[in-house]
Amino acid sequence: MLDVSIRLGVLNLLRDLKERLHLAILYITHDIASARYFADTTLVMYAGRIVEGGDSEGVTQHPAHPYTQLLIASAPDPDRIVADEEQDETGTGEPPSLITPPAGCRFHPRCPQAMERCRTELPPRFDLPDGQWAACWLYDGAAANGTAPGADRAAVKEATR
Repeated sequence: MLDVSIRLGVLNLLRDLKERLHLAILYITHDIASARYFADTTLVMYAGRIVEGGDSEGVTQHPAHPYTQLLIASAPDPDRIVADEEQDETGTGEPPSLITPPAGCRFHPRCPQAMERCRTELPPRFDLPDGQWAACWLYDGAAANGTAPGADRAAVKEATR
């Protein structure tokens, strides 16, 4: 991994080339902060499936899919440092086998908000406000607490705690 200043220089160079030469660039990373900085659009993949997508600012500031929420929460943030005993233990467990993935949503074994439906049915893409979308049953009108697609994500997160 490159140090921060070199990484920033490379991203600035790529951005300049993209704009000057009208290029499309596919940037693959686990670093959600650099994706937000560099990309116009962000797609989030878990176990070989795209689970969320949209404008980079929207996806990183208002993550909809539980995996995206945990991915962002796992990034170092000095404002969010908590004592070890206070750390949230959600999202633990082993990643799924990509050879024999679990039925339904591939994230359900590690998802803190998984419902029975998540274990058996692969969720479709649900459109959310501002062009964002998530492949998560939380955004189906029949999901927990009757939350409709496109509903306020904070309300969905709170309702499913």
